[in-house]
Amino acid sequence: MAPVVATGWDAVLGEAKDAKIPVILLDRGVDAAEDLYLTSVASDQVEEGRVAGRFLVDSVKDKDCKVVELQGTVGSTPAINRKKGFEEAIAGKANISIVRSQTGDFTRAKGKEVMEGFIKAENGGKDICAVYAHNDDMAVGAIQAIKDAGLKPGSDILVVSIDAVPDIFSAMAAGEANATVELTPNMAGPAFDALEAYLKDGKAPEKFIITESKLYTPADNPQGEYDARKGLGY
Repeated sequence: MAPVVATGWDAVLGEAKDAKIPVILLDRGVDAAEDLYLTSVASDQVEEGRVAGRFLVDSVKDKDCKVVELQGTVGSTPAINRKKGFEEAIAGKANISIVRSQTGDFTRAKGKEVMEGFIKAENGGKDICAVYAHNDDMAVGAIQAIKDAGLKPGSDILVVSIDAVPDIFSAMAAGEANATVELTPNMAGPAFDALEAYLKDGKAPEKFIITESKLYTPADNPQGEYDARKGLGY
């Protein structure tokens, strides 16, 4: 019988393991045996969607709320998981429903274009209670579309998104966005902590280290958050 030859990630990570090089995965999983890498540091994308959904549930209470959803790139893991988490959070809430859902490809321009279509289809936007965007760039595009339609983002239509990039805090400070869920930018911190401990005493860290999915609203000093983040390159 011919020997089994490892291919793909198993081959790459296997070589690192043979060379005694510890491998840490950041923000993405791989299709490989778990014993080939030290740990995986990532956000819980389903929880990000849940946090966004719970915010909307708490905000609208018993009010009827039609939601339009700007999905990320079709088939991408963040788009699948953030949709799943949001739907879990609003499940059982008969007053909240997603009436339209379409990909905005995680881009500002496409988010604006798709939101324009949603507005036209929903009585000029008057029937829309909230927009849920799988990332902040699409939300910023949606905000512009809402303003172009003569409506007020943040009040006429609630804006909820994920990532916590600087521009969404600027929008929040202007009263044009209601919430964002942070995709932790400093995943390297927990990764280096795990590596340092491993090299020091040989103790393997937890296999999966999940970073916090933190909610930010206008109560969290959005202008200060913008000023602190604007030069970080994301």
